[in-house]
Amino acid sequence: MPINTDRILTTHVGSLPRSERLIRANAVRRDGSIDEADFQKILTEETQAVVDRQVEIGIDIVNDGEYGHAMSQAVDYGAWWHYSFARTGGLKLLTEGNPANEVHRSEPGKLKYTSFADRRDWTRFQDFYTAELDLGNDPDRSFPVTVAPLTYQGQDEVGRDVRNLAAATEDKGVHSAFVAALSPGSAARVGNLYYPTDKEHIYAWADVLKEEYKAITDAGFTLQIDDPSVAEGWDQINPEPSVSDYLDFIQVAVDALNYALEDIPTEQTRFHLCWGSWHGPHSTDLEFKHLADTLLSIDAAGYTFEAANARHAYEWKVWENLELPEGKYVIPGVVSHSTNLIEHPELVAQRIEQFAQVVGKENVVASTDCGLGGRLHPDLAWAKLESLATGARIASERLFG
Repeated sequence: MPINTDRILTTHVGSLPRSERLIRANAVRRDGSIDEADFQKILTEETQAVVDRQVEIGIDIVNDGEYGHAMSQAVDYGAWWHYSFARTGGLKLLTEGNPANEVHRSEPGKLKYTSFADRRDWTRFQDFYTAELDLGNDPDRSFPVTVAPLTYQGQDEVGRDVRNLAAATEDKGVHSAFVAALSPGSAARVGNLYYPTDKEHIYAWADVLKEEYKAITDAGFTLQIDDPSVAEGWDQINPEPSVSDYLDFIQVAVDALNYALEDIPTEQTRFHLCWGSWHGPHSTDLEFKHLADTLLSIDAAGYTFEAANARHAYEWKVWENLELPEGKYVIPGVVSHSTNLIEHPELVAQRIEQFAQVVGKENVVASTDCGLGGRLHPDLAWAKLESLATGARIASERLFG
């Protein structure tokens, strides 16, 4: 059954602006100066509020704003990933000697991630990245390294997240709700000092994360897999590799993800592809045409991807030469996290219509390029969702009558 029957549905990629109350609570919780019961009460109430606001705006497929993925400051580009650290055993924080910080030079057929600071876009525009870009990185946060067998220890946290979302969406008339979780490929970009090979490290993460995936879908929610590594990892191979070498390189992560999804209902799964959500030049982004077949090989029903920003808005035409498999749907970004400009609803409608033209109006869910929380001023983020909902109504009138 197609996801749309009489109108274009709306959603977003996941992260929404954290309320000031929740940001303060996260900060004092880390300091140990708030009672845990008081913190959980705040989290539950703020989750209810963020769901209510989505419903009020007109978002059909809602989530908890990723409020269970803690942010203790307003600007934070990493909560989608960092949340997993506290939910995983076998990790150790290292301030020195972290292999993820090592600089590598890849060779044809022998690709390896270099350090984040050695990314090709970052080195090309080094002055910008060092002087102008605020990633909101917490100076007190050290990145972990795998030093022992990985285990999942986030049962209480994911259980809390799904309970809060279930309570917040009860009797709200939403189409459905989703919860975001990290992919094995992105998770495995922490340093590894335990597993003999990168492949074993990625599959160990797959075994860990499948527990979180199952908890989400068992609760009746759609699972969204967040995996920037498929596209964004291209920029972290230095020097630039051939496309074929890169696709071979990321295939192990794709295979590990499909392995982790083996017991997860496909119809309850959607996959998010992006090129990294920081406000940078993105001059080295790999073109979507090279990634499309890989994307469609992932065992998900929905595919969410950037399609509204200045680097990727033209790529809707790639779908003219793709065959969307039966039962699948696309979730293109029609408003972007990458600019403070509020997209006009008519532009949103036109973007929706472009995708409807190439994959069918019944197979398009209107969304954002990436998460908005931590990347835009909260007032702008909510205004963009309002424009998204209005544009979808305009497109629905023209497409469905």
